[in-house]
Amino acid sequence: MIEINSIARLSALVATLFFSATAAHAATSEWVDNEGGRIRLIALAPDAEGHIRAALQIEPEPGWITYWREPGQGGIPPQITPAPGSGVTLEKISYPIPKPISVGPIQEIGYDAPVTLPLDLHVAGKAPEKLELTTFIGLCKDICIPFQAELSLPLTANEQPTSHELATLDAAKAMLPQAPSSDFAIRSHTISADAKSLSLQLTLPETSGKTPEIYVTGPSGYVFFRQANAKREGTAFSADIEIGKLPKDYDPKGKSWGVLVIDGARAMETTLALE
Repeated sequence: MIEINSIARLSALVATLFFSATAAHAATSEWVDNEGGRIRLIALAPDAEGHIRAALQIEPEPGWITYWREPGQGGIPPQITPAPGSGVTLEKISYPIPKPISVGPIQEIGYDAPVTLPLDLHVAGKAPEKLELTTFIGLCKDICIPFQAELSLPLTANEQPTSHELATLDAAKAMLPQAPSSDFAIRSHTISADAKSLSLQLTLPETSGKTPEIYVTGPSGYVFFRQANAKREGTAFSADIEIGKLPKDYDPKGKSWGVLVIDGARAMETTLALE
């Protein structure tokens, strides 16, 4: 299991290997630069079922940050849109383990080092000659700068990816939170009748340690992470997550919310069905 504090070093190493290449390979787009950082796209040719394995590389400048799928109390989450009419759809963006970032009194969630977001794409029918995506991310330091870019690269069926490209895709996948397991899972969860708190009971992988970080993602644009009544006894942990303001007339019953738990060097992500 990769330690969290090694993520930035591993991402930086992979980025350095790419940067030292003499020319961009067909499976990697050119860098697009902006104040605060740069981005580029990596993609393999579609497989027999039309699935495209890809990733978006984001390199913030030193001192700048970019954001997780729910950025917290400020910021801009990544948005990726395939070209209309291309037949390509975005099925999923995956996110490596983020970190809490304090900007004055504002609590944000994201990355302050190079990060690679795995992308699951699918093409229906014949693949287009080029994969074209519009990306929109936030890069922030003293100010927050929206960064929109048009990224494209050829989808050549007989073009073989370089070892650097495969290493980048594999490294990004390895940095994703794990699925629940026997030693790391949500045992039970209950949302209060007034939807003001979510009580969680967890099994953690270690018998001792600091209070784990917990991020609960509710309706799109909402994330909750303030804990109350936290208690750790051996591998058992319980806490109440304070639920802030929800959309008007929103009823959480019957909905599925996401939860990310970070405990030491490990992270686990799952969904919660609310009753």
